[in-house]
Amino acid sequence: MNPAGRNPRRAGAGFRALALLAALACAAGHAQAAPRLRLDSTGLQPDEVAASERLLAEAVARLTPAMRTALDREIRVQWSPRLDARVHGRAIDDRLLLNRNLLSGLVASHGAGEGDGDGRAALAALLHELGHFLDRGANGGAMSRDPRLRDLAGWQIRATPGLTGLMGRRRGNDFRERSPDPYELHSPREYVAVNLEHFLLDADYACRRPALYRYFAQRWGAPAVAAAVCADGFAYVDAGDVSAGADAAMATGGRLGTLDPERIYQVDYLLAEGNDAMMSRWGHSMLRLVICAPGRPRGPDCRLDLEHHRVLSFRAFVGDLQISSWRGLTGRYPSRLFVLPLDQVIDEYTKIELRGLQSVPLRLERAEIATLVERAAQLHWSYDGHYFFLGNNCAVETYKLLRDGVPRLGTADLGGITPTGLARRLQRTGIADGSVLADPARALREGYRFDSLRERFQTLFEVARVRTGLPQREVEDWLAASPQQRRPWLERADLKAAAALLVLEQAARRQQESRFREAFKRRYLQSGGDELGAAAGILRTLLRETAWMSRPADLLEGAGYGLPQAEERTALQAGSAARRERLRDLERQLDQQARSLLSPAQARDREAVDANIEWLGAHLRELHRQAGGLQLN
Repeated sequence: MNPAGRNPRRAGAGFRALALLAALACAAGHAQAAPRLRLDSTGLQPDEVAASERLLAEAVARLTPAMRTALDREIRVQWSPRLDARVHGRAIDDRLLLNRNLLSGLVASHGAGEGDGDGRAALAALLHELGHFLDRGANGGAMSRDPRLRDLAGWQIRATPGLTGLMGRRRGNDFRERSPDPYELHSPREYVAVNLEHFLLDADYACRRPALYRYFAQRWGAPAVAAAVCADGFAYVDAGDVSAGADAAMATGGRLGTLDPERIYQVDYLLAEGNDAMMSRWGHSMLRLVICAPGRPRGPDCRLDLEHHRVLSFRAFVGDLQISSWRGLTGRYPSRLFVLPLDQVIDEYTKIELRGLQSVPLRLERAEIATLVERAAQLHWSYDGHYFFLGNNCAVETYKLLRDGVPRLGTADLGGITPTGLARRLQRTGIADGSVLADPARALREGYRFDSLRERFQTLFEVARVRTGLPQREVEDWLAASPQQRRPWLERADLKAAAALLVLEQAARRQQESRFREAFKRRYLQSGGDELGAAAGILRTLLRETAWMSRPADLLEGAGYGLPQAEERTALQAGSAARRERLRDLERQLDQQARSLLSPAQARDREAVDANIEWLGAHLRELHRQAGGLQLN
């Protein structure tokens, strides 16, 4: 079935010429098998018959030779006045119905020698219905039931909590963004028909949906339409920080970037180790793209180019990851693929959350790296899933990306629902090279592991504890104490202890700011912003404005489909700087408003920790002066 409201793209070049060639070939008794499209001319005027016959010839000319062979049968084509206005066509047994409403436009476009408007719509409808015949036929192999097609299309496998196996597929298709026709999401059968129609008509289909193009071309051969020149690499919107404090060069959020598979040396499974928090105890699954700096040959030295590496991370986007456990269990959070700078991910986990990172290389061929990155780009621009802490969390999403992007991994026993479990399975099956972690010092030196600052903080804390007699034994307990409780102990510090405590006090301030932001967002989401005054409006705008970093398709609404090509990238790039500056301004406004909304206790704690840092700095300078400028030892 072919619904109306389609948004037809440009017509193929040489509409009349191709139709004439096809008609001549048929008239000459071409030996190749072909569908026999017999027009039911009952009630049609001569000009309608002529336009219809040319339409049928054009459709046959668009089919690949393998398609013509598979459709070697008689199909009766009728213009039906009974089809709903929203339905362009229908395939029933050996009859192919087209909506009569398209006929007048077809005649007009035929008379004008054009293939636009309803002429294009009628051709698309006819090819769509022939796609259904192909899918149903024995020679077509029921594409809509092919597991590989369903993987590519978005009817993905699903994991069942408590089991390591995979149980069935998701009923819905969450690849709803940047679709050429939303009707493709109705069912796998309609997905096949819609995409075959675009495969045969669109010159840039191979650029916009490259994996599907390869699937259809391998099965049916390349279409006759001339292929477009694809834009280089795969575009993405960087989801890094919008404002990185004084170092504006580190503020990558909102920039349009390009992933070039030729510059990617390796892909690592990146695991953020767990902690005691309920949502974090099993870790977090990500993929690290080891991207070589411009001009550097692809090789091991690329692992040193950390500023160029990017991380693919599935996260639940609500402007906050830890708001509601219940919403996470019921799938009320959107699950989207973020592309983040590695430097930011390292800071986020090792400095703020005090969690280590393991970065284990995956044994992938060059072609597999390319198809994996291609699949990631498709997810980035099209996927808007549902995040379940148990059934569709970061580990399940990462596994599906690996499985769909690297087909041979579909046969490996990798299914599971925890990040640490996926890490073990990747290593046990030999897909991940866990040997890089065997020598801890080498792993740190070569970037296979990034230690949590917890160990360093504990070492600094031990220095201060021994020299000042601090009552706590663990650094977490020291940081959890109020800044007012810490102050008397700071004043006992000698030169070496004061230097250690200054680093810890700065860490305490980072954790404090994170807690304040968390509390502020909770108040906003729980109250609807009613109690936050002007800050609510700023936060509401900020969340809306930053949403496109996780859902970049919003930036190209109504422009093309699939992977963005050259013109769309130019449009994205043109508005990037203005969007990023607006986000920075909103961040500054929000920071000013948030300070005024701190509770009296929070405000006192903020002032106290700032005072502690300022006092320790002055105290260190004085102790250093008294020591005659000697170095610490």
